[in-house]
This record gives sequence, structure tokens and C-alpha cells, in this order.
Amino acid sequence: MPSLILGSTSPARKELLKRLRIPFQVIAPEVEEKQLPGESATDMAMRLAIAKAQAVAQRITEGVIIGCDQVITLNGEIFGKPGDHQHAVEQLTKMSGQQVISLTAMCLLNVQTKKLQTTIERYDVYFRSLSPALIEQYLIADQPYQCAGSIKAESLGAVLFERLAGDDPSALTGLPLIKLVRFLENEGIHVL
Repeated sequence: MPSLILGSTSPARKELLKRLRIPFQVIAPEVEEKQLPGESATDMAMRLAIAKAQAVAQRITEGVIIGCDQVITLNGEIFGKPGDHQHAVEQLTKMSGQQVISLTAMCLLNVQTKKLQTTIERYDVYFRSLSPALIEQYLIADQPYQCAGSIKAESLGAVLFERLAGDDPSALTGLPLIKLVRFLENEGIHVL
């Protein structure tokens, strides 16, 4: 069985991948995450997912690498990682009472064969009307400053949502496990 590498520094992705109960290692991809001029949210997420896998591939000689990127959009505006409290307040204030789209791009790259499998998984997030006090309480409790759109769905993010809609709940947390299992099977890695 080829070795599996998660090309990510995301603790949430690492925890999701542990659910599959297969051995893997983590290598930080060291890719700058910024939007290029005129780039759509879908194109940005896919470009970055592939770039992360390729960056890790340059440092190893064999294995299968998972690269992922997630963007949150509202009316065409991309919400990346806020980085600090003030930007998180601004993001959540804009998303209050709105439907936002989470796009999680994932690729699986076989280092030896160069075979690349890709997908974009959409998840619709319907936000409650958020008071300034609720936003402050959430940010202090969860500190989602390194999460796209200030959403830490795997933690207290549920307090922000009215409802969710999508095919794979793990996609909202950043690693679409349903599609990943199929990709791994294509590479001879079977979960069961």
C-alpha cells in the first residue's frame, strides 16, 4: 500500500483523516494562499489544493498526497482566513442572516505516476441572524482566526447556523471524506 501524506497544517483535516483509520503522515505544504486577479472562488480553491499537493511532492519520492483548500463565498466575495479578531467580526457580521457557499477543493496526487484526481465539494451554509454579542462570544470561545470565513464547523460553529445543505458534511470541515475514500480506492488504498 502506498504511503499516504496529508499536505496540510489544518488540525481539523488531520482529525477528519484519522476517522478513516489508515496510517498517514502530515507535511506542511508551505503555499501562499491568496487570490489571483480575476480568479473565481472555484478556480482559486482548486489551484491551491493542487499547489499544496505539488509542493509536498517536491520533497518526497513516493506516496499519495492529499491537497485541500477551502473558500467561503457570499455574493461573489471570497472570505479567507481572517487572521485576527477584527477581521473575523467583519466576516461574521457580513454573513449574518445570509446563505454562504463553502467550496472545498481536494486533490489526490500519486507522486510516482503523477496521476491527479480532483473534486470540488459545495456546502451551503445558512447563517442565523447574529447579534454583535453572539459574534463576540463565539470568537472568544472558538478563536477561528485560521479558518476560512471564521467558521469552525467542527467546534462551536453550530451556534452560527440556521441550517446546512450538502452531500458530505466533512467537506464543510475541510476534507470531503466520501470522495476521498473513492480516490484512495483508485490508488489501491482501501479503508476496510
